[in-house]
Amino acid sequence: MTTTIPTPAAGVPVGPGLSMFDPIFIGIDEFGQPVYLDVIYRNILIAGEPGGGKSGLVNNICGHGALCDNTRLVLFDAKLVELGPWRNLADAFIGPDIDQGIEVLRRLLVVATNRYTWLLANRRRKLAPGDGMSVIVTIIDELAMFSTVLGTKPQQEEFSSLLRGLVSLGRACGMPVVAATQRPSWDIIPASLRDLFGYRAAFRCTSLNSSNIILGQGWAEQGYTASDISPTNQGAAYLLAEGGVPRRIKAAYLTDTDIYNIADYAAWTRRPTPAGNPSLNPTEWEMAA
Repeated sequence: MTTTIPTPAAGVPVGPGLSMFDPIFIGIDEFGQPVYLDVIYRNILIAGEPGGGKSGLVNNICGHGALCDNTRLVLFDAKLVELGPWRNLADAFIGPDIDQGIEVLRRLLVVATNRYTWLLANRRRKLAPGDGMSVIVTIIDELAMFSTVLGTKPQQEEFSSLLRGLVSLGRACGMPVVAATQRPSWDIIPASLRDLFGYRAAFRCTSLNSSNIILGQGWAEQGYTASDISPTNQGAAYLLAEGGVPRRIKAAYLTDTDIYNIADYAAWTRRPTPAGNPSLNPTEWEMAA
């Protein structure tokens, strides 16, 4: 099947040359100051009730990754439409198929293990921009579909176990994970998984307990509860960074038109050229198949 790479729409305010090692702009804080995240060496958990604005933050990160040089996307979206605009840019796009999801996670773990072997051989502990390896960003929109809905109980448990392994290993070898869910409960986000995420964003929740499940036990009782975010204030969240205190943020919003324009532009920048495009050459991702 031939895929046509559309010409980007005029006026898209982006340009080539970004890197996943650059801080990602995600919005502003309660004082109007810009907020940036270093996702490359961390993972980010995004959760909250439906309509709270989670997809805005997810698409901001996905858009940055799509525009970055030497970056690969692995997208899980059981609903198909949340990450659908980016599907033609992804090395793998997993819809409502838990068998495919498990297979892809296994491949990612092989890649992560091989990278750690390389780091050990080179007397290193984490990947650096000059190492020449691609960054592989895994984004899962609606974690609950893969851990509690699709497939059998053993398949769900295997998916959750593999994901926990990838979140554990990915942060130092250039394979960050972004996971989002609208069901912040202990069966979806157990503490053993939540605590592996260096960044946690709690969008509006209906209870103190749900907010604690996302941010960590005790934060709601100290006044940092996403249950006090107004239902009409979409995109507002409490963001917890490693070793810090939650702070109120407002995620930047991209319309559907913005998202598709950026995706088209990213596809155009990644197009094959007569001289060859290094980002399209086989890498350890293909070899792990």
